[in-house]
Amino acid sequence: MTHKSNFKLNRFIILIMAITCGATVANLYFIQPLLTQISTNFNISESQAGFIVTLTQIGYALGLFLFVPLGDIKERRNLIIKMLIVVGISLLLVAISPNYVILLIASLLVGFTTIIPQLIVPFAAHLAEPSERGKIIGNVMSGLLIGILLSRTFSGIVGQAFGWRSVYFCAAFLMALFAIIIKNFFPTSIPNSSISYAKLILSIFPLIKQEKTLREASINGALMFGAFSAFWTSVIFLLGSHVYNLGTREAGLLGLIGVAGAAAAPFVGRIADKKTPKFTVGISIIFSTLSYICFFILGYKLYGLIIGVILLDLGTQAGQVSNQARIHELGDEARSRINTVFMVSYFLGGSLGSFLAPLSWQYFGWIGVCSIGFIFEVMALIFHYIIYK
Repeated sequence: MTHKSNFKLNRFIILIMAITCGATVANLYFIQPLLTQISTNFNISESQAGFIVTLTQIGYALGLFLFVPLGDIKERRNLIIKMLIVVGISLLLVAISPNYVILLIASLLVGFTTIIPQLIVPFAAHLAEPSERGKIIGNVMSGLLIGILLSRTFSGIVGQAFGWRSVYFCAAFLMALFAIIIKNFFPTSIPNSSISYAKLILSIFPLIKQEKTLREASINGALMFGAFSAFWTSVIFLLGSHVYNLGTREAGLLGLIGVAGAAAAPFVGRIADKKTPKFTVGISIIFSTLSYICFFILGYKLYGLIIGVILLDLGTQAGQVSNQARIHELGDEARSRINTVFMVSYFLGGSLGSFLAPLSWQYFGWIGVCSIGFIFEVMALIFHYIIYK
């Protein structure tokens, strides 16, 4: 990786990293406020529409497993640029999908290739001084998390005005733009390792066995993101029901509420630096659990949804920042592989939440969705405070 003696991580590079993370990770979440439009367009059920989200997240988990470890053996800037080009092509395929099957394949490809943020975060962690690592990860992650939230706002507003396909044409253009920006501003890197790709992938599994902290962070991250995904995949159906009678634009605007939580990510990183990341993970799980209690009791009131969204997004985002601060303390040589284990687990949990929630909505309504999310959060509490105490 880039030698610290030759390159100093400054605010400008951190800003570019944060914006790039936000702009690219948004590709995974554009779909969520558009599900009702897509279900109408292709004449499919709500659970079939929800499966598009699930497949996108499964694709992301596969991409993380196969591509992110390359950050340990390949030059990162060129790798990022190549991935941006491929994801841009995948986004165009989504935009022109003539039927549901092609849309599923294209969505899988979008997830498979949108792994750029998980090449950038370990890069930032490597360049940061150990005493500032939590803060810098928090700064970069705040861009990523705000991108997740504003992606729904963007796709909701643009989709309502110009149709869901226009969202993906815009996203493909942005990928080309960011490829140019990264070519001009990101530093080149020197690989940490020279082992073969096959050995690189096989070396991931001993890391899981050796690192208790990695196992703990991966399990808690998966459960918290499963609950997060369950809500955001299903809330569009609640808003479109007779309870609210709202549409795609309003679902997107709800994402703006969560920006307050994302803005707290650097603050959480500083707390993790001063106390311990494990402490902030515990607080994060409590916030997320409270959000589902709020959804249970006040989910049919708009103010209840707003309070719950703030708690859920704050808890989930603070938890991710804190968990990543923990795993990036484990070592430098295998940093990309360590991040791979965490993020693959994270999005497998998210894909499970995205799969179960629409099914629960179809058969049990909003109470079913809340039950799924609450079970995920209670399991996270058990793992954090009892199993891994």
